[in-house]
Amino acid sequence: MTQPQDFEIASAHTLEPIATIAERAGIPTEHVIGYGRGKAKIDVAALPDRERTGKLVLVTAMSPTPAGEGKSTVLIGLADAIRAAGHRTIVAIREPSQGPVMGIKGGAAGGGYAQIVPMEDINLHFTGDLHAIAAANNTLAAMIDNHIHQGNQLRIDPRRVTWRRCLDVNDRSLRGIVTGLGGPGQGVPRESGFDITAASEIMAILCLATDLADLKARLSRIVVGQTFDQEPVTAEQLGAAGALTALLRDAINPNLVQTLGGTPAIVHGGPFANIAHGCNSLIATDTALRYADVVLTEAGFGSDLGAEKFFDIKARAGDLDVASVVVVATVRALKYNGGFENLERHVANVRKFGARPVVALNHFITDTDGEVNDVIEWGRRHDVAVVLTTVWADGGEGATELARVVLDEGVDKPAHTQPLYDPADGVLSSIETIAREIYGADAVQLSVNAQKDLKYLQQQGWNTLPVCISKTQYSFSDDPTALGAPTGHTLHVRKFIPRIGAGFIVALTGDVMTMPGLPKVPAAEGIDVTPSGEITGLF
Repeated sequence: MTQPQDFEIASAHTLEPIATIAERAGIPTEHVIGYGRGKAKIDVAALPDRERTGKLVLVTAMSPTPAGEGKSTVLIGLADAIRAAGHRTIVAIREPSQGPVMGIKGGAAGGGYAQIVPMEDINLHFTGDLHAIAAANNTLAAMIDNHIHQGNQLRIDPRRVTWRRCLDVNDRSLRGIVTGLGGPGQGVPRESGFDITAASEIMAILCLATDLADLKARLSRIVVGQTFDQEPVTAEQLGAAGALTALLRDAINPNLVQTLGGTPAIVHGGPFANIAHGCNSLIATDTALRYADVVLTEAGFGSDLGAEKFFDIKARAGDLDVASVVVVATVRALKYNGGFENLERHVANVRKFGARPVVALNHFITDTDGEVNDVIEWGRRHDVAVVLTTVWADGGEGATELARVVLDEGVDKPAHTQPLYDPADGVLSSIETIAREIYGADAVQLSVNAQKDLKYLQQQGWNTLPVCISKTQYSFSDDPTALGAPTGHTLHVRKFIPRIGAGFIVALTGDVMTMPGLPKVPAAEGIDVTPSGEITGLF
């Protein structure tokens, strides 16, 4: 008997009315804006002021295989199990990007009987947040080019425009482009390119803004390039902040949906962790903490990417404490990485932030009893709880023991987590700390261009901002083929990008791209629509 596919399980499920889900979360229904029967926006500005009383559980993972290890699936099943144990629970996770959906991983709303629904809406256009971000991003790009074309009062140097266009598609052909071709009437020719929407600064800004006023202030601070005198040019100088805020007015409100188990889920924002900061919106997490006993959130990929950025960027910005960290592991990822050393490094990394790790062994039908027992025995030797979870097949019931351990060992105890470094020590010092403590590197090497970038950051007073390192998800190094837990390597930084609106500096390492490409056989080839209008093939 073959297993049902995720979309078949989701389509057979009957959604509860979104008003019922809002009531279950304790959110007043008069402040919920319906987007059809199964999804809604939460008007956070209208919500009554409440203190944060919830405990936060962060879900991360060991280094993944290309197919992913089911981090979201474990989180969703665990949330259903914690709610079944009698705790008011809210999921707070990222929105999927169409890049992975159409690329290598297929659907990104959990899997099996641990999904958020309506999965076809969530995986595709949802409530239009990513489209709004792309519209705002590209409006700013158009205003830059128009300003140069219309006389260039700000004296923007076309060779030093750093703002790129974006779209929510993996399209390697757009990584490098030339705009303005066709004569004087078509604008000023210059080299440019596209990033995927999840890597855009406006995505990061939306995810770190605390309210509409903060959103506008951050948009105003966006640096789009330099003048001929190499002075920074901002979105505020272009008069763009108001229009961008208008385009994002609705997108800043988080989205409310539900799990298959009926747990409220706030799904909002979607930066990737390998090329951005990898966390859902601060507004969504903050809202959930004000209404739930337990909030489950995720950070993309492993402790070296999403979790590090969660503690050093998001938690710092939002003054968040984490009660427990769940590290998702799989037998196939252990084999892919050559043994336990990779998982051991991730557990050790989590502890460096003052957090209490629990390992969730996400079960696959190909796992043998001997392999499962080996992982559990490894946990005993390393003083870390390892709990077998079967959430794909069993939903929340498959995480009952995991919920007990997370509640007993984390949620029911005081939380005192902290960032890894002090940004006041400077960008290079921050990168060296991350490289040494989290990646196991011995040194950081800056390219000639990165050295020039760093000098410019220092001249502009941006050297004390947190760092968002853009790095491959497959290795602790910047070499995706160096699996396991490499040590003694050198982290190669090729470029720094100031994201002043977001409030951090991006460090590009290795050959990681901010515009991914599709694989040889993209998941899009398997997606279809039946004559009755049902979407199929979303994993």
